[in-house]
Amino acid sequence: MLAEADGTVPHGSESSMRTSNINNNINPDSSILISKMDKVVIPFSPQVPCAEDGQRMWWAFLASSMVTFFGGLFIILLWRTLKYLWTVCCHCNVKTKEAQKVNNPANNQAADKTAKGPDEKEEAAAASEVGWMTSVKDWAGVMISAQTLTGRVLVVLVFALSIGALGIYFIDSSDPIESCPNFYNDFTLQIDMAFNVFFLLYFGLRFIAASDKLWFWLEVNSVVDFFTVPPVFVSVYLNRSWLGLRFLRALRLIQFSEILQFLNILKTSNSIKLVNLCSIFISTWLTAAGFIHLVENSGDPWEDFKNSQTLSYWECVYLLMVTMSTVGYGDVYAKTTLGRLFMVFFILGGLAMFASYVPEIIELIGNRKKYGGSYSAVNGRKHIVVCGHITLESVSNFLKDFLHKDRDDVNVEIVFLHNISPNLELEALFKRHFTQVEFYQGSVLNPHDLARVKIESADACLILANKYCADPDAEDASNIMRVISIKNYHPKIRIITQMLQYHNKAHLLNIPSWNWKEGDDAICLAELKAGFIAQSCLAQGLSTMLANLFSMRSFIEIEEDTWQKYYLEGVANEMYTEYLSSAFVGLSFPTVCELCYVKLKLLLIAIEFKSEQRESSILINPGNHVKLQDGTLGFFIASDAKEVKRAFFYCKACHDDITDPKRIKKCGCKRLIYSKMSVYKRMKLACCFDCGRSERDCSCMSGSVHSNMDTLQRAYPLSSVSVHDCATTLRAFEDEHPSTLSPKKKQRNGGMRNSPNCSPKMMSRHDPLLIPGNEQIENMDMNVKRYDSTGMFHWCPSKDIEKVILTRSEASMTVLSGHVVVCIFGDVTSALVGLRNLVMPLRASNFHYHELKPIVFVGSLDYLRREWETLHNFPKVSILPGTPLSRADLRAVNINLCDMCVILSANQNNIEDASLQDKECILASLNIKSMQFDDSIGVLQANSQGFTPPGMDRSSPDSSPVHGFVRQASVTTGSNIPIITELVNDSNVQFLDQDDDDDPDTELYLTQPFACGTAFAVSVLDSLMSATYFNDNILTLIRTLVTGGATPELEALLAEENALRGGYSTPQTLANRDRCRVAQLALYDGPFADLGDGGCYGDLFCKALKTYNMLCFGIYRLRDAHLSTPSQCTKRYVITNPPYEFELVPTDLIFCLMQFDHNAGQSRTSLSHSSHSSHSSSKKSSSVHSVPPSNRQNRSSKTREARDKQNATRMNRMSQEKKWFTDEPENAYPRNIQIKPMSTHMANQVNQYKSTSSLIPPIREVEDEC
Repeated sequence: MLAEADGTVPHGSESSMRTSNINNNINPDSSILISKMDKVVIPFSPQVPCAEDGQRMWWAFLASSMVTFFGGLFIILLWRTLKYLWTVCCHCNVKTKEAQKVNNPANNQAADKTAKGPDEKEEAAAASEVGWMTSVKDWAGVMISAQTLTGRVLVVLVFALSIGALGIYFIDSSDPIESCPNFYNDFTLQIDMAFNVFFLLYFGLRFIAASDKLWFWLEVNSVVDFFTVPPVFVSVYLNRSWLGLRFLRALRLIQFSEILQFLNILKTSNSIKLVNLCSIFISTWLTAAGFIHLVENSGDPWEDFKNSQTLSYWECVYLLMVTMSTVGYGDVYAKTTLGRLFMVFFILGGLAMFASYVPEIIELIGNRKKYGGSYSAVNGRKHIVVCGHITLESVSNFLKDFLHKDRDDVNVEIVFLHNISPNLELEALFKRHFTQVEFYQGSVLNPHDLARVKIESADACLILANKYCADPDAEDASNIMRVISIKNYHPKIRIITQMLQYHNKAHLLNIPSWNWKEGDDAICLAELKAGFIAQSCLAQGLSTMLANLFSMRSFIEIEEDTWQKYYLEGVANEMYTEYLSSAFVGLSFPTVCELCYVKLKLLLIAIEFKSEQRESSILINPGNHVKLQDGTLGFFIASDAKEVKRAFFYCKACHDDITDPKRIKKCGCKRLIYSKMSVYKRMKLACCFDCGRSERDCSCMSGSVHSNMDTLQRAYPLSSVSVHDCATTLRAFEDEHPSTLSPKKKQRNGGMRNSPNCSPKMMSRHDPLLIPGNEQIENMDMNVKRYDSTGMFHWCPSKDIEKVILTRSEASMTVLSGHVVVCIFGDVTSALVGLRNLVMPLRASNFHYHELKPIVFVGSLDYLRREWETLHNFPKVSILPGTPLSRADLRAVNINLCDMCVILSANQNNIEDASLQDKECILASLNIKSMQFDDSIGVLQANSQGFTPPGMDRSSPDSSPVHGFVRQASVTTGSNIPIITELVNDSNVQFLDQDDDDDPDTELYLTQPFACGTAFAVSVLDSLMSATYFNDNILTLIRTLVTGGATPELEALLAEENALRGGYSTPQTLANRDRCRVAQLALYDGPFADLGDGGCYGDLFCKALKTYNMLCFGIYRLRDAHLSTPSQCTKRYVITNPPYEFELVPTDLIFCLMQFDHNAGQSRTSLSHSSHSSHSSSKKSSSVHSVPPSNRQNRSSKTREARDKQNATRMNRMSQEKKWFTDEPENAYPRNIQIKPMSTHMANQVNQYKSTSSLIPPIREVEDEC
């Protein structure tokens, strides 16, 4: 009845069976006795269900722990006491002897010399041997040490088993405090027994390895073992279980941070501190809850356990939390005296811990980086990492160009990495592009952060530079360190970085894993900025056109007939690349270019040419001698990436009759037969169809082709192919036997790049010794160096800066015309802008010496001295010390007669206020525009010498359709002077032109100064980062266009010597001169005058391409040309790639890529002085020359045969002597110059030079001419 009344009899226990038997034998008459017994037993029955006599056995479990702890402590203390007494009493003599040895070191040497006795030797040997106790101790230390793999596994296993034992405690806490389970039937008791056996073994290892046994005995982990391990063995022996102090296993949670550090999970100090605080707080909380659970469910011993209450363990956890937080709802509270006494002391420590730990934990969690996660790569989607200068401006410009809709589908995710969290504006920008943009806070100098953004699987890493920093060299050093860090972490990653200074690019070559052939690129802003400005000196407005081509702009439609309408139509064009269809294989470049423009509405300007040695080079408008190979990569100007696909899908069999280019898509025909035909056969088929004969009667056909002609013609009918001189092309093809290469299409739309030098396959054409009519061999001097060692630039021996300095009076006496004036602001402390990059394109070797424009620098001499080390090897350069704000200095250099005035500043980044960064350049520009000039100066014609296309007669200078600029006969106001101004802040462009209507918030490319080519900002170069990533050939192409031919080989040379090295002219170096250059074609006179008045641009394009191999790609038109009334405005704007039907006006200037003229240099020397005089006195339009009449060609053709024979004999003789040559005469003419009224001495000098059929060289070229 007692057991049934309590309802707590555990099943299967022997004591419960015995109690049940007793109750069954009691007769009904003893009910009164039983009721009395119930009053005594009932209070204890919930805790002692299996006790026959109602006695509890908790003291046995507690005694086992206490005896173990105090017994071991007594033994340790006793051992230490005996050891101390043994040392003091029995070994005092030994200490005395040792003290004597220490106090008398002089006697030690004598003692060492004497022979030791046998006893001393044995003692020494015993001391030197390692005892077995020491060996066991070392072994135990290795086993529990976390420095070894075994130790780490053992430590982690002990922690895991401790947490497992704590879990078993949580399960058993729902049972009574004391029960009588059967060990063989209770599964949790068996598991707990196994765990404690392992704990006992581990305790033994720790005890053996401990150096100080006393401190080990008092450690927290040892105390936990004392009060948890012995009670388990007692419970097995007594067949009784006591929940007891098993909650102490929660103290093992304090080691949680150590375990995570062993597993390399925690690496940062904040994470370790956070885990430490949390583990200490939680372990203390759970341990205290376990004690409250024990005493409240047991009661006070001195009260015979009558005041107990039933609380679950989790209710005790709740009680402790509300107590620590001082809330104390009162729904649960302690009733026992032990519980209340414990709560008194716990609330002191618990409140202090809660008040200190919890805020610190919250602070650590709150201070965790919001962007401190890791990037998760998506299968099938590439990602790039962008780092460096991450600001709202740089990121917005980058994303605007990178994610432009004209790029078709950009399946690339952009991961930004920066060590500073973004501000609200930048964060909002990231959220707007959250589908393709992610931001992570960190540094690329930290390998851990590089691992977070998965740099090893990234497609590329882009590094942005701060273009507005005060110290460009420091900014470049930072980016170079970023490159080193990234390459050190993953050498194969492709890196595209921005550099501010050109001379800092050399440091990238010191990185072993830097390889430009694998896609690594450095976009030097100073180099490209100077190159763009230099090209504007050769063809005004070209900087704007090139900047728009490499930037992604959306088409803005304007209905009104204004200049903005035509300008914006051209702005929508960009540069794209695509592989050409196999239908173009074997055709010459001009033929394919014409076909693409007329048929596909695409402008092809360059190709990637692969030689037989599989070396790649980018050829810009190469000419007729280049035949397209299979898999040739073309560079197109188009408004959309989808349009360029026409060049890849074009099929002659399917698309020959299509007039709408939008219908040219991937065809369904099987072009296997045509594609498998050799280039040789395809060229013969095209040739025979062009000659109009049947394939069997044509002499061009071979027998092997005749046999298959019927089948081929039925399968693929061939229409007329626009191949000029097909028989000549075919013979050249048969002689060269090119191997058609089929290179794999790369992952990015581009091919392997190489230096833009000419291919070895084309060397026969470029060799000057093989050019008919080359009269310059007689003037060659093997001892004169006129070009640098690469043959890409004009060169002269280094000159001292004092020899090129002009005073104001000397500059006034030297009449300058057709020159370039560079106004530079700078001082001793200014950062170098890199004037060499401005001069190099103007000294490219594809100009003849007499075509070089003299360059005059006007600025601080202290600053120019610092730049002169990089300029002293260029000819026709002079310096006028002064200031660009001085009108006297500007008049001294004849700024009204210059071809271009460039305004630069090296002080722009030293001013904090962005609106004042361009104050010097703006003031100089407005100063020049407000100047007035005397009309009498107009007698000095500011004409640029014309460039004659190859093949035209050079007997008269009036034979070239190409010129530099169309200028007024006299410049009376500074507003008509061609000026290009460099700006740092885009918004300052509104101050350059006072007659424009540009809003201050208007984007730079929409403003009038930029559209006219009179302003240039470095911000337009930001788009090159995206363009270079999508096509690694783009940067090579633009550097070839604007730098005049700078190659990676030249950069390596400049890195070694920091100066150009002169070289003797060889056929190989002279071949490098044969590359196209940009020029401007006039329409109001000359061979294209008939098209200038209402003609179509497409007709002009085809005529220039067929006749002179000149590739037209834009128009430089007067701003008010669309108006019906005449206008006095001389400002022009740029129109890029007009459509075929675009109507021309006579005042238009056409941008074109013209071939190098081998005969221009030698013909210049044959011109008499009288021809120059007549030319200078002619009308201004004489700079735009006309095509020579046919009778002149016939007359000159008769003498050409004799000259060819003479040249052949001379070439044979010169080749046998194996001499090196130059192709420029030593007495090359300068530009057209006449003299102002001057002194008698100066007039005598003029007469002296006139007698030698040459004009006075400008800028002291009399003494230093190269």
